[in-house]
Amino acid sequence: MTHPPRLRPEDRADFAAAVDLALGTADIRDALAADPDGHSAAHLRADALARADTLAAADAEPYRVYLSLRGAARRETPPGGGGGLLPALAVLTPLVSGTSAAALLLVGGVLRAARTPGPLPGSLAAAGWTLALVAALSGLVALAALLRTALRRDAVPPAPDQVEHARRVWRRALVDDGVLPHLRHLLASSAEAAITPCFPADTLTPCPARARKDTTPCSD
Repeated sequence: MTHPPRLRPEDRADFAAAVDLALGTADIRDALAADPDGHSAAHLRADALARADTLAAADAEPYRVYLSLRGAARRETPPGGGGGLLPALAVLTPLVSGTSAAALLLVGGVLRAARTPGPLPGSLAAAGWTLALVAALSGLVALAALLRTALRRDAVPPAPDQVEHARRVWRRALVDDGVLPHLRHLLASSAEAAITPCFPADTLTPCPARARKDTTPCSD
C-alpha cells in the first residue's frame, strides 16, 4: 500500500498560502462575516495549519507528481553547473598515468636491452606496469562516468514551467480537496452547536439555552 508523502518543510509556506486562499472563498468569507474581529478566521487558520499533514494527504497524487518533477529538475542542475576538480581528475588521471607508464616501460626496456647492471631496469619496468594498471582502472571509471552522464542526458529533464505548473495544480487540489472541506465541516459543526434543539418537544422541560433565564416550555 502506497502511503501519501508527508508535507516537506519547504512546502509549509505553500500550505499556509492555500489555507489563506480557502479562507478567502466566498462561502467561507460570508460565514465569517458575523465575526468582524476575525477571531473565528484565526481559529480556523490555526486549526488547519495544525492538521497540515492530514489535510495534505487528502489528495496526495498531485503532490507526489510535484515532488517527482522538482526532484528531477534539481538533479539535472547541480550546484556550480556540474564542474569541479573530480571531472578534471577523471580525464587527466588516465592520460597522465598512461603516458608515464609508457615512458617508464620504454626506458626500462632500453636499459635491459643494454644489459645495464643493478636493479634500476627492473624497478622502472615494475613502476611502468603499476602506472599502466592505474591508467586502465581510472580509464574504466571515467568511461563509466561518461556512460552515466549520457544516459542521464537521454532522459529529458523537466522544464521550469512544468515544475511550476505541477506546483499550481497541487496547491489547487490542496484547497479544493483538503482545506476547503475541512473548513466547511468546522463551520457546519459550529452552526449546529449554536442551535440548541428542544428534546422532547412536547414536554415542559425548559430549553437548555434558556434554562437559566426562564422555564418556558420547549415548542416547535
